[in-house]
Amino acid sequence: MTLPSSPSCERNRDPILAVLREHFADCTRVFEIGSGTGQHAEYFAAALPHLQWQATERPENLPDLASRLVAAGLDNTPAPLSFDVNDADWPVGGYDALFSANTLHIMSWPEVERLFAGNGTLLAENARIVIYGPFNYGGRFTSKSNAAFDEWLKRQVPHRGIRDFEAVDALARSAGFSLRADAAMPANNRCLVWSRG
Repeated sequence: MTLPSSPSCERNRDPILAVLREHFADCTRVFEIGSGTGQHAEYFAAALPHLQWQATERPENLPDLASRLVAAGLDNTPAPLSFDVNDADWPVGGYDALFSANTLHIMSWPEVERLFAGNGTLLAENARIVIYGPFNYGGRFTSKSNAAFDEWLKRQVPHRGIRDFEAVDALARSAGFSLRADAAMPANNRCLVWSRG
C-alpha cells in the first residue's frame, strides 16, 4: 500500500524538529491539529520518544493517517482522533503542547480564532503552542513566492491566505500565551512558539 506523501514535510521536518527539541523538551503530551499525511507525527514521535504524540485530522482524512501510524509501529502515537477546530466540544485533555503545521493559511480567519480560543479544555495551564507556516509581518509579504502563494490560495478558496503575524500573536496573547520564539525556516516559513503559565 502506497501512502500519500508530502515532499514539503520531508524538507521542513528537521528544522522544525530542532525547534521542538528545545521547546517541547519538558512536555509530555502533544496534540497535533491537522496531521495531514502523518509524516510529521511519525518523524517527530520517533525522534522525541518522551512525547505522546496525538495526531488528529478531519474524518475524511483519517484512514491514510491511521495507516501510516500503524505501519510506523511507534509506542507513543495513539490512534489518531477525528478533530476539526469547528467541533462544538473539544477534547478534555490536559495536553501540555499543541503543534500545527501549514494549517492557518488553509483555515478561515474564524477558524484560526477558534484554534486559539477553543483550547480551554484541551491544554494544561503550562502549555506550549508551536505553529509552522508562512506569515506576513507589518502587513507585508516576506517574499515574492509568498505573495504568489497567497494569490494562489485565494483563487482556490477566497477565505484562505497567509496570516499576519501580529494578528495571530494577538489571538495567542488573548488566550494567555506569550511569544517565546519566532524562528526562520526554509522556503520563507516561520516556526512560532508561545507558552502559558
